[in-house]
Amino acid sequence: MKPFAIAGIQMKVSAVVPNVEMMKLKLDIAMNLYPWIEMVVFSELCGYGPLTHTAQEIPGVFEQEMREMAEKYGIWLIPGSIFEKRDEKIYNTASVINPDGEVVSRYSKMFPFYPYEEGVSAGHDFCVFDIPDIGRFGISICYDMWFPETIRTLAVMGAEVILHPTLTGTIDREIELSIARSMAAVNQCFLFDVNGLDTGGSGLSIVAGPDGRVIYNAGATEEIFPLELDLSRVSRSRELGVLRLGQTLKSFRDHLGYFHIYEKGAKHPYLDSLGQLIKPTKLDKLTKLRIKESELSKDPQ
Repeated sequence: MKPFAIAGIQMKVSAVVPNVEMMKLKLDIAMNLYPWIEMVVFSELCGYGPLTHTAQEIPGVFEQEMREMAEKYGIWLIPGSIFEKRDEKIYNTASVINPDGEVVSRYSKMFPFYPYEEGVSAGHDFCVFDIPDIGRFGISICYDMWFPETIRTLAVMGAEVILHPTLTGTIDREIELSIARSMAAVNQCFLFDVNGLDTGGSGLSIVAGPDGRVIYNAGATEEIFPLELDLSRVSRSRELGVLRLGQTLKSFRDHLGYFHIYEKGAKHPYLDSLGQLIKPTKLDKLTKLRIKESELSKDPQ
């Protein structure tokens, strides 16, 4: 066995006032209740909420306070993410802090939730980090998960646990739960997804194992959920297959040359035909009439 204890903290997030002191209080509570915890993960944009005017430089005050908390308890800490000001742009960035209070990596969300997450730039670098004698971990943020290439890349880089802070308060949360399970299964890894509450999301955080089965599904209230994961399940799954069946990563490796859509300079007429990335609006009368006429023309009656 390769046991490792991770706690997710699903808490209310305000868009009006900073949530940093509440994060520290929740962390104090978690570590006093469960002193065996080795890593804590918060939700996306937990520190200051989902408004870009809260953006700050990294490194900065927030990261320093989180470094002190990680060192205080001797834990790995992923304090969700915050909006970061960098090179006159804004990014959605998460820090990875080790038990000595050192920042070992940072990750900026690759797929901001366009066209809704306006004014936020996309990151370009994947993030994996190693915990000695345990395994390799990867970071993904919210909408990234909807693009299977992101999780697959982390898995190909050796990630055995995907840590996934998210902020979802919309009606597609149920879809995300199925995506989380699917990404865990097809990449034969753990997926540890932490959502917030209030302006930070609708809760329902989920942890799935390398067979895609749910290890834990939170409700829609504040929760601290500590779980001990056995990372040897990942190596066994990748060696023998999901439920001793599909060996997806090996098959992917053996068919890499078939995916011509990813070749540099490749043309994609169908994708180009989909039009611009826009925010849906009310249909005008002319558009409604055209839709109705189109439906009538297809009706055999």
